Amino acid sequence: MTTTRRTVLGAVIIVLGVAVALVLGVVTAGAAAAVVDVQAVFLGAGLVAVVAVTFLLALWGFRLLGVQRRTAAAAILSGMVGIMVAVVAASTILVPFRLQPPTEVPASVMFWDLPSGSRIAYAHAAASASTTSEPPVIFLHGGPGTPGEGIPIGGAELAARGYDVYAYDQVGAGRSTRLDDVNEYTVQRQVDDLDEIRQILGAEQLILVGRSWGGSLAAQYLAAHPDRVAKAVFVVPGAIWPSAYPDGVGEPWHSMTPSTQSRYDELTSNLRVLVQSLLLRVNPSAAHAFVPDAEADSWMHEVALTGLDGASCARGATADAHDNPQGFYVNQMTTADFDSIPDPRPRLSGVRVPVLVIGAQCDFIRWPVTREYRDVFPNSTLVEVQGAGHAVSAEQPALYTELLKTFLDGQQLPLPAYRSEDPPAGRWTR
Repeated sequence: MTTTRRTVLGAVIIVLGVAVALVLGVVTAGAAAAVVDVQAVFLGAGLVAVVAVTFLLALWGFRLLGVQRRTAAAAILSGMVGIMVAVVAASTILVPFRLQPPTEVPASVMFWDLPSGSRIAYAHAAASASTTSEPPVIFLHGGPGTPGEGIPIGGAELAARGYDVYAYDQVGAGRSTRLDDVNEYTVQRQVDDLDEIRQILGAEQLILVGRSWGGSLAAQYLAAHPDRVAKAVFVVPGAIWPSAYPDGVGEPWHSMTPSTQSRYDELTSNLRVLVQSLLLRVNPSAAHAFVPDAEADSWMHEVALTGLDGASCARGATADAHDNPQGFYVNQMTTADFDSIPDPRPRLSGVRVPVLVIGAQCDFIRWPVTREYRDVFPNSTLVEVQGAGHAVSAEQPALYTELLKTFLDGQQLPLPAYRSEDPPAGRWTR
């Protein structure tokens, strides 16, 4: 080999060696994260791989270049590359997301300590009568991991009519427990927690009002415990079984203002978030170690704010937000688990519990998802609220409250039942 060719080859090996080392460093960090959830270990393994591979290939390249002190040169180069990687990581993927400022827990918030280990935050509106024979009403929030604040719209009116009303933050969300092992966030855990709440209340049956994912949870509870539900209201519900909808059930980020779109893109392209997303695929516990709950919940809160306009009929009209924190890991892990569960619809088709399904004209949830609740439950009524989207209770509070009251009291509904297979006139379709 000529001197020129040796020189060119040596230089190429050194330059490509750095690129190869960086790639192998990422692979090594990922492989380490698959078996070890300690951040210092899997990131350290990646950095060691970068330095070691750079050193070995640089040593070869410097030998071809005829460098006399090639070991020292390779050590210097690999050290510089290691420092560069560490500095870049420290200024990008290791920079924590801005946390939400802490807020005081309202005095009205109480807690249940469940046998499962969940510490559940809840709000209670007591029935106006000193004694009531009605089952308690439980409001189930959406997400997974998107709690409300206090008693939802309609709850106070139901309490005034003699119903004990409760709204709680599901485990992993709001002011409730964050689990140390994120793999324990499952649909079954949510169903079990709800039944433990029923037992704490000493109730033979519950009345469930589930909004969005809360509707999905109510359906799962009905599939597991049909005899423990007196009535159920599904408010703009998510899917009964998401696997039936490979193209998705709908999402609120389909129509954003330019400024909101820019903020959404900024949040979702954050390098730290992208690394966390990759770690979630490799080892959720490693992702949890890399981005802890408070930080991940704050990021999810900011993303949720960009979707508020998509929950409303009036584009550009931002809905009210509150400070009860989101739950990122319960969202990610429960959603993944939900995609893997067996189809509950055959069981639900035999459940004769009275069911009210509330759809909304501008809901981002696709029409077939809403309609399926009516079609699956044999004793169901579907109504469609005009002039409202996914935030139906906030956009049409009087009508929404009247629907709850009349249905639970067994009176005539203020809206006619919708029986067609086709979407209602004016229904947004995507």
